[in-house]
Amino acid sequence: MEALTTMGLDGSRVARDDAGPDFIEALARGLEVLRSFRPGRRVATLSEIAADTGLARPTVRRILKTLEALGYVRTADRGFVLAPRVLELGMTYVNSLDMWDVARPHMEKLVQQTNESTSMAQLDEEDIVYVARVAVPKIVTLSVTIGTRFPAYATSMGKVLLAAQDLNDLDYVLTEPSRSGIVPKWQPTMRELVRELREVRTKGWALADQDLAPGIRSIAAGVRDGDGRVVAAINVTVHAAETPVEKLTGDYLPLLLRAAADISHDWALLESVPSKTIPVQRVNE
Repeated sequence: MEALTTMGLDGSRVARDDAGPDFIEALARGLEVLRSFRPGRRVATLSEIAADTGLARPTVRRILKTLEALGYVRTADRGFVLAPRVLELGMTYVNSLDMWDVARPHMEKLVQQTNESTSMAQLDEEDIVYVARVAVPKIVTLSVTIGTRFPAYATSMGKVLLAAQDLNDLDYVLTEPSRSGIVPKWQPTMRELVRELREVRTKGWALADQDLAPGIRSIAAGVRDGDGRVVAAINVTVHAAETPVEKLTGDYLPLLLRAAADISHDWALLESVPSKTIPVQRVNE
């Protein structure tokens, strides 16, 4: 009797009886056969595929012949190999994405782990501009939506983004008025700002402890493109009265750094696809 399980998203087997009345058994079997072509095994025999999937050899043969007729596999060396057309199955998904679609699941996971809001921003001259956000309902002193801008030097994300710039050419950050209309609580000298940014560059993350406004405390890390450039920043924001710095940097920082690394990794993969061009640009370009 053939196996009555299918592969779950994590690679584990799921009982097909639990999949619901709309589950299409034949489609599931076809996808299992495609997934049985593992890296390092260019040619798979009918027996190997049957063993991997738990399906009977006659069933596997019919599926392979169907996939061959559709152009997804071909016969070779007394077995079967994937045909280039199988790439279309993944490219449909890849070409439907942009960089923010890729980032959002990681941001949502970070929010679930911390129960705090997370945002992503890019640099626009002396300001940061919010380009993605996953929020939890909490009262804060400043409202944030997509497109909101703040003075870069007074925010954790801004510090991360500025730290990736030429530190000898940042006079405009303090001399040009922010288009946000906000006057930050922290008013550093240029020497103080450069010293802070050097520290951020060394650590790889930034803290803003009520630098922008009373009650707002956040940490941020950079997100990189495929060339390793910091092109965005992601943060975790908390209310200062609820969350001490020690919890922010002790409990939440490792989770934030992991999310930033995962997004950077996925962005690099997305950019590496030949038919997909991801324009990672500064907001003012």
